[in-house]
Amino acid sequence: MSEASFSIEHMFDNIDEPGLLELMRSAQRTERIAVAHRLLTSGRLCQLRMATVDEIDRTQWCIDNWEAVAAEVGAELGISRGRASSQMNYGVELLGRLPKLGAVFAAGEVDFRVIAVAVFRTGLITDADALTKIDSRLAGKAPRWNSYSRNRIAELVDWWVRDIDPAAVRVARSSDADRHIEIGPSRDGLTEFWGTLRAPDAAALDRRLDLLTGTVCRQDPRTKRQQRADAMAVLAAGGSAMTCGCESADCPARNNSAEPGQVVIHLLAEAATLSGASDTPGYLPGHGAIPADQVKELGKRALLRPLPHRDDLGAELRYRPSAALTDFIKARDLCCRFPGCDKPAEVCDIDHTIPYCQGGPTHPSNLALLCRAHHLIKTFLCGQNGWREVQFSNGTIVWTAPSGRFYTTTPGGALFFPELAKPTGPVTVPAHHIEREGHTLMMPTRQRTRAAERLARINWERGINEARMNADPPPF
Repeated sequence: MSEASFSIEHMFDNIDEPGLLELMRSAQRTERIAVAHRLLTSGRLCQLRMATVDEIDRTQWCIDNWEAVAAEVGAELGISRGRASSQMNYGVELLGRLPKLGAVFAAGEVDFRVIAVAVFRTGLITDADALTKIDSRLAGKAPRWNSYSRNRIAELVDWWVRDIDPAAVRVARSSDADRHIEIGPSRDGLTEFWGTLRAPDAAALDRRLDLLTGTVCRQDPRTKRQQRADAMAVLAAGGSAMTCGCESADCPARNNSAEPGQVVIHLLAEAATLSGASDTPGYLPGHGAIPADQVKELGKRALLRPLPHRDDLGAELRYRPSAALTDFIKARDLCCRFPGCDKPAEVCDIDHTIPYCQGGPTHPSNLALLCRAHHLIKTFLCGQNGWREVQFSNGTIVWTAPSGRFYTTTPGGALFFPELAKPTGPVTVPAHHIEREGHTLMMPTRQRTRAAERLARINWERGINEARMNADPPPF
């Protein structure tokens, strides 16, 4: 929105302090109502779509009817399939299982954080009468819980669940089940990682880092902490020794080298950055900008592969694109081109916008990255009443959803390196093309339907609770 049409500079000038507090409360209620409407409409769309399709043909599909709706919701809201699916689930649960709680939520009386706890903590209740009872209790009490902590809300909901249906109480998982490692971007070309390991594994990792830092001489200019950080890179590469940084000809560790492993990462950078003639940063997908000095240093020991110029690319005769064309498409797109999806290039397929079997050429203006799920959606849920796409020569794709709504996606790489978005020429499809045999993609199937899988998980968790109660029954 332009500065001329809206400005916050003087928007509160004529409002006194009590008025500001009242406006704050009103905005909070409006926010709650907006979130409720977003979730409930997602759930309602899911109910409508699930009721109007032939579920028998798709329930065993990996991309079933639920996934089909999640694709539309994700595209409309500009979010991932996972987040769309989560929102649909909250909406369906409130509409079908907890309608009274859903009503007070829609009236702006309850924060979403309360709703999230209530929906999860009541998820194992299967008896309709029990659900009705707890829904009524939640609707009456939840508006008073907005200031409570998440743990306290869970305690209150669990108390009622235990009273109505003891086998439906959610039992905390063991700490061991929560072990994890997370990696995320930080700043200035650095990345943070954190997590929880089993104690023996952590001790082994700690000892391994110490052993690696011991392979450099005492004149190494790095601190012990910096050495341990660099040792992680050697460990990831499968190396057994670190390269010393003292640069002395007499260094006893000067012949050390971190042997390359089988792990490959792709970093995009301009040739001028690698030569030191430019300070333009490089780009590491998933982690962001890498400072020019780091790029130059990496270039000394990395395999450099120049991207082909767009003028050197054209239609290829075979279905599978060449290595050069593959590199260009991955660098241009960076991630899945379906609306709202950001799956990285390394887990994406290269898809023909106009299918190869229908005369679509293997041409940069007719190729795009799609993650496997969206590739399946585009392939099997297409046609007049399904998903359709049109790609332009600069890589822009306009999608048409089954609802008839339009969504536009642009190449991710072009945001960092505009050269990648320059037109790569028109696509020519023969007027009387011969049906060609392309790569056949089969829809993967499920062992159990989504509904059966959900029921199995509920029964499994309830079974654990029932076994625990039978082994140690409460006193009466």
